[in-house]
Amino acid sequence: MIVDFHTHILPPSFQRRRAAIAKRDATFAALFSSDDARMATADELIEAMDEDGVDVSVALGYGWCDQGVATESNDYLLESAERFPGRIVPFCSVHPRWGRAALDEIERCIERGAAGIGELHPSSQRIALGTDRPLAKLMALAAERALPVVVHGSEPVGHAYAGKGTTHPGALLALIERFPETSIVCAHWGGGLPFYALMPEVRASLANTYFDSAASPFLYEPGIYAAVAGTAGTEHMLFGSDFPLLRAGRVAKEAIDGLSAADAAEVLGGNAARLLGPKLLGLDR
Repeated sequence: MIVDFHTHILPPSFQRRRAAIAKRDATFAALFSSDDARMATADELIEAMDEDGVDVSVALGYGWCDQGVATESNDYLLESAERFPGRIVPFCSVHPRWGRAALDEIERCIERGAAGIGELHPSSQRIALGTDRPLAKLMALAAERALPVVVHGSEPVGHAYAGKGTTHPGALLALIERFPETSIVCAHWGGGLPFYALMPEVRASLANTYFDSAASPFLYEPGIYAAVAGTAGTEHMLFGSDFPLLRAGRVAKEAIDGLSAADAAEVLGGNAARLLGPKLLGLDR
């Protein structure tokens, strides 16, 4: 089984409402203000999955700042999972500072099949991962309900790109150490956090942490797979494409070429199956 753990789909109307939504939501503005920024629908995701041999995709939201935009996006993800059962696994996105409203939205989405929370975008949402008090209730709920939380990460060096932000390895590690009972998925290789797993105390902190490969060809050479396998370990690696930014086939090839067959199978789907459990196929609905 191949599980793409990091994809994005948006309501079709977001394309024609791009300018209006950008005025309402800082995260959307950071990612989609340019007319060249790619958006995709559920139908386009399924078509790409079939072409690339992907069995299941986790469909993430973004780190929304506007509650109305978040609800509309979450509803679309949930409806898409209902339309394509067993193919799309929805996560829900909220802003922790909405307080009770954020927790209620998560519970509402869980009732309709959401299997996780995310993606959080700490820079555009202005979340201090190590100290933000409202975040504690969200992370506690995630631990209680066994929901993985996906958090955008970025590199402290290298080229700039839309939505890169400043959620660097130190900020992610502060979050991980603050909430050790919550399964945390650091997107985009956690901005390089796995490299610090060569430090014993850091590696010990990563017991409940995963790193996805979203947008990897735009960030690192293919050797990243072997490098992270040698530091954090393959059991902490998840395959993610960042569709529609990249197609799954391109990213999966790097994983297959960079790892042993057994390790590639775990990264491409085995680890995701264990992390999501019955939620992967909607068996607990």
